[in-house]
Amino acid sequence: MIAYHGTPVGGTRQDGARFLAGRHALVPFPRQDDIGIVADVCQSFVFDNGAFSIWNKGGTLDVDGYTRWVEQWHRHPGFDWALIPDVIDDNEAANDALLSAWPSELRGVPVWHLHESLERLQRLAADWHTVAIGSSGQWSSPGTNPWWKRIGAAMDAICDDHGRPMCRLHGLRMLDPAIFQLLPLASADSTNAAVNGGSISRFGMYAPPTAGQRANVIADRIESHNSSPIWQREAQSEMAI
Repeated sequence: MIAYHGTPVGGTRQDGARFLAGRHALVPFPRQDDIGIVADVCQSFVFDNGAFSIWNKGGTLDVDGYTRWVEQWHRHPGFDWALIPDVIDDNEAANDALLSAWPSELRGVPVWHLHESLERLQRLAADWHTVAIGSSGQWSSPGTNPWWKRIGAAMDAICDDHGRPMCRLHGLRMLDPAIFQLLPLASADSTNAAVNGGSISRFGMYAPPTAGQRANVIADRIESHNSSPIWQREAQSEMAI
């Protein structure tokens, strides 16, 4: 499983470069601070349209600006894909319209939100090589019992009798071993390392001295685990009790 670490990274630019070297990164449209470092030192990177952050702040995504940004970078050898613009709390028809408007030459990944219908998830999984899964609505907090029940229904809808998903899956904000070890994800992301590398209290009196070193410790712990190769309903059902 590919672990995409969200940027920007705290600390000095040297800290950021050391942390990102050889890793995979996610760069959000509203915060492009580290794109130069990412393009130079990361194995690969993806672009996030920033819909979740914008939704939290009550703003509106600049779809045209985001598309132009992806056009500038999509030929870079490290570019994997970009999340196609979506509106988290809008209706499915509006998000389908955004998918239809996305330029076919740009490697895009659609987002299915947990509050949307399972029928839409099945349709996306049948039509796209990769689908990103985003937590939303009453299931906006990954790892809670209600969330596990909903994600279980989603996996049941798109996995065959052997637990194999119809397409590659990306978990938005799911770079937690307690989560991704139970799901057949091809990739996942979070800002855990970038954000909490600045927190000395997380480590206590034995904290590594710099934010970059602390971020490296968090990322190394995450990357020592892997996602499940298949969806195992029995294992997940224990989490949803």
